[in-house]
Amino acid sequence: MRLNLLSPGEMTAEQRAIYDESIASKRGSPPPPMMAWLASPEMARHATRLGAFLRYDTSLTPALSELAILVTARHWTAQFEWYAHKKMALDGGLDPKIIDAVRDRRTPTFDDPKAQVIYDVARALHEAKGLPQPLYDEAMRLLGERGLVEVIGLCGYYTMVSMTLNAYQFPLPDGETPELA
Repeated sequence: MRLNLLSPGEMTAEQRAIYDESIASKRGSPPPPMMAWLASPEMARHATRLGAFLRYDTSLTPALSELAILVTARHWTAQFEWYAHKKMALDGGLDPKIIDAVRDRRTPTFDDPKAQVIYDVARALHEAKGLPQPLYDEAMRLLGERGLVEVIGLCGYYTMVSMTLNAYQFPLPDGETPELA
């Protein structure tokens, strides 16, 4: 890993306050990319708060949120992000066949039209850099304005997370092997 992770005792008062806030949050521990973001404490504060909102407080179900996150992790081949969120996606009820298809860059089959549109939106944002009008219209119909904004936010935030994890080469936990080719 390219980053020397600070222990709480090595942190400035400002860094330590952000670290402590993350422990007191719904997460219960600091998200790994925050450890890199602490080099810019104010960025870490805002990014971590945004991440907590997107992770726990959107209008989307956990399975739908995790679908957008996994599509993003796959787009960036972010091994650590995939490792962390695959388990959350399974715990949130996302079908393992969908997870495997995303991992293998195959288009999944969806029973839920909301999951289908979230997958399509996430793919379009990452690959086409936007949303064609028919997809936008379908997303607005199925997700509403708030839901669409939150899917876009998930894709954008987890792009930053994936870039951070990849740039600093965050390793997988001991004994874990990369799943993304």
